[in-house]
Amino acid sequence: MNKVWFITGASRGFGVLTAQKALQRGDFVVATARDPQTVIAALGEHPNLLALRLDVKLEAQAITAAQQAVARFGRIDVLVNNAGYGLLGAVEEANAEEVRAQYETNVFGLLNVSRAVLPVMRKQGSGHVMNISSVGGYSAYQGWGVYGSTKFAVEGLSEAMAMELEPLGIKVTVVEPGFFRTDFLDTSSLVATRDRIDSYAATVGAMREFAAGVNHAQPGDPLKLAGALLQLADSATPPVRLQLGSDTVQRVRAKNQFVEKEMAEWLDVALSTDHDDVLKKAA
Repeated sequence: MNKVWFITGASRGFGVLTAQKALQRGDFVVATARDPQTVIAALGEHPNLLALRLDVKLEAQAITAAQQAVARFGRIDVLVNNAGYGLLGAVEEANAEEVRAQYETNVFGLLNVSRAVLPVMRKQGSGHVMNISSVGGYSAYQGWGVYGSTKFAVEGLSEAMAMELEPLGIKVTVVEPGFFRTDFLDTSSLVATRDRIDSYAATVGAMREFAAGVNHAQPGDPLKLAGALLQLADSATPPVRLQLGSDTVQRVRAKNQFVEKEMAEWLDVALSTDHDDVLKKAA
């Protein structure tokens, strides 16, 4: 049976490529963006496509979009929470307004859309939620602290959602892409902090230079990522986490080893904080 996709941020990047591949194989796609005409411009007119206006920061729009999707296609099988943007700068450099705006889109926006779509999936007794995170949501990078923290939030939400929704027949996967050759590092998807502090030149400053130099030379192929999402949607037993890109795999393995090493070094202290009655039982 052909799937019905609901994709946020579908006018460019991972969103538009996933929509394109889904349409090519005969699936139905609800592609949302703040301006639906940008979706039509990117994908063209298609009988299986419904382009809708959705600013994920506006929960009422998310609810309306979910209702329109069901009215057109009868169900929603796959939700891809893809909308988001990056903020580059040291944690101290990011002002309250910049941090709040980042969370409004990357975290609260994802929650708005999820709350709008999950009632549909619960009624169906089926569905698959794909929350697009980042390698930076599993392992932090200098210069990406605030952005990464929004993706750390997405990771935690996804793990809990997976446990809560599994008994209801709904799957949840948090997707962790590495650096892919999209426009994420362009000004259309990336915001730099207004303030810059000289003390961070060796760390965050170096990251700014790296980001500028690697733009459109990233190792990941976004077309292959879109194909991987279709494969994920077709899986009867999808993972809770899906790492995409060799750089992500390398970074995740390195962090896991680092955490295990530190925990082993501090294991005595870690285990010493239980109540005495618990320690006696353990002994």
